Amino acid sequence: VRRATRILIIEKGKIIEVGNHQQLLKNNGRYAKFYSQQFNS
Repeated sequence: VRRATRILIIEKGKIIEVGNHQQLLKNNGRYAKFYSQQFNS
């Protein structure tokens, strides 16, 4: 995932975030929260 050029975050059938790993972490949205919960616990 960290090397992907594009990651799509989909919720209830709708795309809510798009970007690469660094962009999505920087945006501090759902992806960043999920990533933090999974890998920083």
